[in-house]
Amino acid sequence: MLLHIPGIFTTDEAARIRETLEQAEWADGKTTAGYQSARAKHNEQLPEGDPLAREISTAMLQRLWNNPQFMSAVLPNKVYPPLFNRYCGGGTFGYHIDNAVRAIKGSPEQVRTDVSATLFFSEPESYDGGDLVIQDTYGAHRVKLAAGDLVIYPASSLHKVEPVTRGERLASFFWVQSMVREDSQRTLLFEMDQAIQSLARDVPDHPALLQLTGNYHNLLRRWAEV
Repeated sequence: MLLHIPGIFTTDEAARIRETLEQAEWADGKTTAGYQSARAKHNEQLPEGDPLAREISTAMLQRLWNNPQFMSAVLPNKVYPPLFNRYCGGGTFGYHIDNAVRAIKGSPEQVRTDVSATLFFSEPESYDGGDLVIQDTYGAHRVKLAAGDLVIYPASSLHKVEPVTRGERLASFFWVQSMVREDSQRTLLFEMDQAIQSLARDVPDHPALLQLTGNYHNLLRRWAEV
């Protein structure tokens, strides 16, 4: 499932975060790439453990954990601490698939990467190129969102970031281990949950609502790994 979740941060909040990121000390992005990905990766990242990265990450995760659409779509179990990247001057990241498991630096904890996420901090008109291109069975999807917006998609997807030829593209990216491993099952649960919420608004006393809610939780009980 590829899903756009708007407004994790407001335009003003994203602008303030962008200003702090523009003053940060950036490092070669290859440091967090696997062997094959490093050959295609040409960008910059904030070093893992950077105080600014931790500060923004804390605020970002608080927003996500309180976002009903994110929680319903992702069903998070564990999250890899968000990273931050910058593309400029032709920076790009060719087609690749994210590593299946990532070890959290300085911790014995590991995260299975079921869901990939990118939160944009640069307004789309401020840079040329930089589209996130995601391949699935329906073809290529180009993603270039407003500052403060998030996109989530299966980490098993082949994807790339096109070269940035003007300006700079600032974003955060991270991975989530979901309680439900299979994307098709997460999609079904998300669509069912959205239908339940719609019925709860429109016909809150309809007897089918109780049955549908029960079916949702029984499916989640069957598929969830916690």
